[in-house]
Amino acid sequence: MGNEASCTVRLGNQRSQGKALLETKELIFRGDFRLKIPFSAMKSVDAAKGELRVQGPDGEAIFELGENAAKWRERILHPKSRIEKLGVKRNARVCLLGDFQEEFRSELRACTENVSNQAIANDAEWIFFTASSKKELANVAKHAKEMCGSMALWVVYPKGQKAITALDVLAMGRKSGLKDVKVVGFSPTHTALKFVIPLAAR
Repeated sequence: MGNEASCTVRLGNQRSQGKALLETKELIFRGDFRLKIPFSAMKSVDAAKGELRVQGPDGEAIFELGENAAKWRERILHPKSRIEKLGVKRNARVCLLGDFQEEFRSELRACTENVSNQAIANDAEWIFFTASSKKELANVAKHAKEMCGSMALWVVYPKGQKAITALDVLAMGRKSGLKDVKVVGFSPTHTALKFVIPLAAR
């Protein structure tokens, strides 16, 4: 994924192997101990000799990330906006299907005026669809039939819930004839998975 890595982390006298995740606004580590360091709480961020050194509320956490250390430092200090991560270009034609927070709608309006909340138009470039259950997820098959060319469908779903999982979303997209190409942390509570029509089927 690019924002997830198995590594060793040192914090004071503690040392543990585990998984580090670089989210939109925070750095997370899960191992023998756990860390969640919001970007806003970081006092300093440095990278050298394959180590990412983050000075946070609990002291200095050292992430042994190898070549990823410098990349993660850059992403922390100069994070991309959500719209940039999703790949939406200025004046793109976007279709919203489902319940989206006003914050996301405002971000879209700042990027493009071509936003529809109705059926998928033939000239749409980006489709965003929210699903909070397997029942709602079934609509992916319907939306897939309405897609054409290089249209992209982002399925936005809750994190860490049994009612709908990443595997459920992947399975439904693939069953509907689509190809999964990217995953993005949409918000602290939701993940977005991108699907497109396979090149051979366009």
